[in-house]
Amino acid sequence: MQLITKILILSIIVTFNYAKVIKPIFFENSIINAETVFVSMEAKNIYDVKLTIEKKSYPFYKNPFKENTFYALIPISYYEKAGNKRVTISFLQNKRRVFKNYNIVVKEGNYKSELIKVNKSKIDLNKKDKKRAKLEYQEAIKIYKSQSKKLLWEEDFIMPLNTEITSEFGTKRVYNSKFKSYHSGIDFKANIRTPIIASNDGIVKLNKNRFYAGNSIIIDHGQGIFTCYFHLNKMFVKKGEKVKKGQIIGLSGKTGRVTGPHLHFATRIHGIIVEPKKLFTILNSLNNKE
Repeated sequence: MQLITKILILSIIVTFNYAKVIKPIFFENSIINAETVFVSMEAKNIYDVKLTIEKKSYPFYKNPFKENTFYALIPISYYEKAGNKRVTISFLQNKRRVFKNYNIVVKEGNYKSELIKVNKSKIDLNKKDKKRAKLEYQEAIKIYKSQSKKLLWEEDFIMPLNTEITSEFGTKRVYNSKFKSYHSGIDFKANIRTPIIASNDGIVKLNKNRFYAGNSIIIDHGQGIFTCYFHLNKMFVKKGEKVKKGQIIGLSGKTGRVTGPHLHFATRIHGIIVEPKKLFTILNSLNNKE
């Protein structure tokens, strides 16, 4: 699969032979907030590759699909301010650390807003519900930070449902006339008990009922990549279970804070929520051997 050039992906391709740069650097340096920066580096005889952006560090991994190639995924937060960002790549070569600096530009996504009416009890929480929601959030964040270092998939990612999208990623969520958050995923139209499939191979890290997300499944695909499936009616997989791409993992529902039945599908990179469709295009380019 060829890399789709219409999306804003930073692609840095560098080849090193000892201290000599053999190939030039190619990259697009503009991206929208809440999307993912993709960095690819072709190199030999280098070790301990590191990347930082705005004092935040992200891991470089060997690309298992391409020899002598490293890659990194940089999640740009929805709340990241627009402007120039410095990316620093460093590595050990001939027993010394080499540093390379690059700039990217983050632009505002100009996401839309939508008004949602829900039961008041789901907005103005009592102490018990606040405590539950906080503990569930902390549990999920712990999962996202305990990522597998091994890449757990080989084939392209797919969407868990092939139906109409009723709410796009990034829209500002105004609940009962009060701005609360932004839409952290994609909502797919789904009647009760519609089969939901895994987007790719991975390991189930969570399957439980939660206050906001209802019946929830989180799958770890390795190296900081997670997919999330919320508001389910039924869940067919257990924590720790290995799942395959296309496997039915549950049925759609309307559990949690919802106005009706649907599937809320979300993706995270290194714990940061990112737009799913663009992310899948990036990930599916990894195993392009051309």
